[in-house]
Amino acid sequence: MAGSTFPKGGVHPEEHKELTEHLAIEEMPAPGQVVLPLSMHFGAAAKPVVKKKQQVQEGEVLAIVEKALGASIHSSVTGVVKSIEPRPHPTMVRCDAVVIERDPSAPARQYETEDWRKLSREQLLARVKEAGLVGLGGAGFPTHVKLSPPPTAKVDTLILNGAECEPYLTTDHRIMLEYPGKIVQGAKIILKILGIKQCILGIELNKPDAINVMNKAVQESFGDEDLNVRVQGMEVKYPQGSEKQLIYSLTNRAVPGGGLPFDVGVIVQNISTTLAVFEAAIMSKPLYEKVVTFSGRAINRPANLKVKVGTLLSDVVNYLGGTRDLLKIVSGGPMMGFAISDLEVPIVKATSGVLFLNSKETDVGEYGPCIHCGGCMEACPMGLSPMEVGIYVEAGKGHLTEKYGVFECFECGCCGYVCPARRPLVQFARLAKIQIKKHG
Repeated sequence: MAGSTFPKGGVHPEEHKELTEHLAIEEMPAPGQVVLPLSMHFGAAAKPVVKKKQQVQEGEVLAIVEKALGASIHSSVTGVVKSIEPRPHPTMVRCDAVVIERDPSAPARQYETEDWRKLSREQLLARVKEAGLVGLGGAGFPTHVKLSPPPTAKVDTLILNGAECEPYLTTDHRIMLEYPGKIVQGAKIILKILGIKQCILGIELNKPDAINVMNKAVQESFGDEDLNVRVQGMEVKYPQGSEKQLIYSLTNRAVPGGGLPFDVGVIVQNISTTLAVFEAAIMSKPLYEKVVTFSGRAINRPANLKVKVGTLLSDVVNYLGGTRDLLKIVSGGPMMGFAISDLEVPIVKATSGVLFLNSKETDVGEYGPCIHCGGCMEACPMGLSPMEVGIYVEAGKGHLTEKYGVFECFECGCCGYVCPARRPLVQFARLAKIQIKKHG
């Protein structure tokens, strides 16, 4: 079975998905304390609406973003607000957070379901916003904003991103296998919100079981409806799950430089986000728990865990039996993730996985000078010149790299992966962007 793909660049890193792809989703017991950062979405930090020593219920609003881009934050447990103070953050180093001591005697919150078909597009969108939904496969962009494209955008296609092309990560794979009906219903809800009828679910060919399960779910659910929904297999190639590459793979539409998916009539949603949309629509359930892959050969028991947002990594490590020969911890996948140095970091809304890597899985050696082999240019899916950006940054001239398209770089890591000198090309690109902004 041949799959579609994007035409330029890309790499084929070792997948390491065998560690967790056959492990069913397991629910981790709620910890004694959760730490909920006020910044766990793209946009402005949320402002607390609770105070120290206040009693809060599971699912209760803790913080809101009123006039800026952002998403509300809800309590993931019933308990008492212990403090609002700076705490470690997976990508921001430190960030203000609401710390809650869980009440061990409180029962888990129960939700009643209702027929989402009776709700209008506006009501469904309002539930998505009230639930504090953000994209669960990347930067955490607020979902209600993404589902509200400008009136001038002629959106005709919804793409569900089931590529999950990062090595190790299997969260979306397991969700498709275990909740296919909910994913299909989530797709229908999003189609109603957008007012369109076409949906493509793209899944890489290394997940044949997910392709079969989702095909069956689609056929059973959409057979008698006036909707054009299909599952499409894609070639296994990283970064197949990146929005621009995914859109081209599935529709042959190229998002212009500096453009957004709706510029070519497309809205992309992650599988985990689609499940969260379903739960928000039928239960008015906020986003305060999610499925996360914990993998790598340095964790004693790899797993796909359903965890409360705000759970500390230290609690997860204890639950999974500790670590051995641990060299590096990465939040996210090995290609685009961020190294973590503190186990007191919490799981946030956009955490898709956490990797515990041993000395055979990661390289922390020194990097060398550029040898001008051109490998990074061939691997770059955006057709950029990573080596030039790196050379300029090392020379203290990162602010002059805009001509090399550095802002088109989405930091996929293909360049650094193929570099024989092990140069930190993604980090150079990040520094270049910072320097350009400082220079105005």
